[in-house]
Amino acid sequence: MSLPNQLHLTPKSPKESMIEMREMVLPQHTNALNTIFGGVVMSWIDLAAAMSAQKHCNRHVVTAHIDEISFLSSIKVGEHVLIKASVNYVGRTSLIVGVRVESEDILAQTTKITTRAYLTFVALDLHGHPVQVPPLNPETHDEKRRFENAKKRVQATKELRAKIQMSNRS
Repeated sequence: MSLPNQLHLTPKSPKESMIEMREMVLPQHTNALNTIFGGVVMSWIDLAAAMSAQKHCNRHVVTAHIDEISFLSSIKVGEHVLIKASVNYVGRTSLIVGVRVESEDILAQTTKITTRAYLTFVALDLHGHPVQVPPLNPETHDEKRRFENAKKRVQATKELRAKIQMSNRS
């Protein structure tokens, strides 16, 4: 199956598809320590990242890969959670979305970064086949830095996969 030429797709900036999502940590989200389960945070991250990817390409997307998720600090029951997601890099049919999670203790009036993650999504047509996505046009210094870092992440992932395949053949 051939994909259409990317030249007719209009480039989009990361800010056009940025998502900010808020949640509140309730008792059903927590473990015995009254801190949030990592799986709950991961599901919120996946949801926000998918919405960002969908906004960029105006198509359904599926999670293909979670490259990294780092839990930096815990989030307690009652705290607010702010999830920020934006497209960092675009390939031919895939997108890398960076996500940052912050917690807010409303009573203490403090905010901290709690989690970072990078997810890859594939855009799909109505038949579930991969389809080409619009190019990314990073504009600000931070957007360009994220783009370059994501490009390095893609290259490192390709190199790691090649090394693993070679070691599996021996």
